[in-house]
Amino acid sequence: MVRRCRYCGAFFGKLAFVWSDPIADMLTRVRNAVRVRREQVEIPSSKIKVGIAKVLKEEGFIKGYDVIENTHQGVLRVDLKYGPRGEDVIHSLKRVPRGSQRVYRGVEDLPRVMDGLGVAIVSTPRGVLSDRTCREHRVGGEVLCTVD
Repeated sequence: MVRRCRYCGAFFGKLAFVWSDPIADMLTRVRNAVRVRREQVEIPSSKIKVGIAKVLKEEGFIKGYDVIENTHQGVLRVDLKYGPRGEDVIHSLKRVPRGSQRVYRGVEDLPRVMDGLGVAIVSTPRGVLSDRTCREHRVGGEVLCTVD
C-alpha cells in the first residue's frame, strides 16, 4: 500500500523508484559493489554508460565489461578489479555535476585528479574520453565524473 504524507507530500510504501540521473545511478552501483567486494555488477545499459565503462577499462580501473542485449534496454555487466592483496582499485568515484548543473571545461581547464593518478571522465564531441585523451586531442567537454 502506498501512502502520502499530508504535510510534505512524500510517498511511503512500495513504489517503483526512478532515477533522474542514470550516470549517478551507475556510479553508485559500482561504488556499492566495490564496497562489498563483488566480482561483477549489472547496470541498465546506455551508450554513455558503455563509454564510461570503456574509459574505466582503458585506464585500468576495471577488468572488463559486456553489453548483454535483451528485448528492452540491455544490461551492462562490469567486471570489477582488485589489487593482488585484495585492495580496492577504485577508491573514489564522484559525479562532478550536481543536480541539473552541468560542468563544461575547455581542454586547459580540465581537472587533474590526484595530480594525474586519478582520471576525469569527459563527454566530448568525439565520444566519452579520459582527461588524458582529451589533452592529447586538444578537446574539452562536459566533465561527467572523477575516479581515483
